[in-house]
Amino acid sequence: MSDWLSYKYFVYIIGFAAQILFSARLLLQWIQSEKVKKVLTPELFWQLSLIASFLLFIYGWLRDDFAIMLGQSLTYFIYIRNMQLQGSWRKLPKFLRGFLLAFPFLIATYSFNNNQIDIERLFKNENIPFWLLLFGSIGQVIFTLRFVYQWLYSERIKESTLPFGFWMLSLVGSLMILSYAIIRRDPVLFIGQLFGFIIYSRNIYILLKQTK
Repeated sequence: MSDWLSYKYFVYIIGFAAQILFSARLLLQWIQSEKVKKVLTPELFWQLSLIASFLLFIYGWLRDDFAIMLGQSLTYFIYIRNMQLQGSWRKLPKFLRGFLLAFPFLIATYSFNNNQIDIERLFKNENIPFWLLLFGSIGQVIFTLRFVYQWLYSERIKESTLPFGFWMLSLVGSLMILSYAIIRRDPVLFIGQLFGFIIYSRNIYILLKQTK
């Protein structure tokens, strides 16, 4: 029993660490944007995003939560691409860049070789009804599309930026994930999305005011 509790707390520590970093990136972006009354995209925003995504993917893997893993798998390389556009990716040591690029493939290889990827375990988890898994996955896809939209937008103008559509998709996806977290009783997702929901709303307000 004590071993199970220790493992559970260890998993939650990883999840909360990821959400703290996600929240820190938003707080940093928000504070800098408030200073100039304009939505900015600091280099540290993407650096913290990448580290947080790394940790949250592991959290989802340890929790057998496909919705979380899906969301992080789709955004991981977009964070790297934005770091490349801003020039901060080259500042990292080569061995670290190599490890970060190879990380998703290393996890997949390890899991397959050790028979740890179980479709039944991921899609028929008794703690997550199928309808809830579907709802959470749709929320993660919408939440992830914000970065696909942001990536395509940034590639078009050859500059890493966070446009209005990014924040609208963030708001809708965050609301769905927040609902998923409440039903799932996942404190990690709940706390992270609650803080983010406020920041997304504020950035939309700043952009609308900036446009006027």
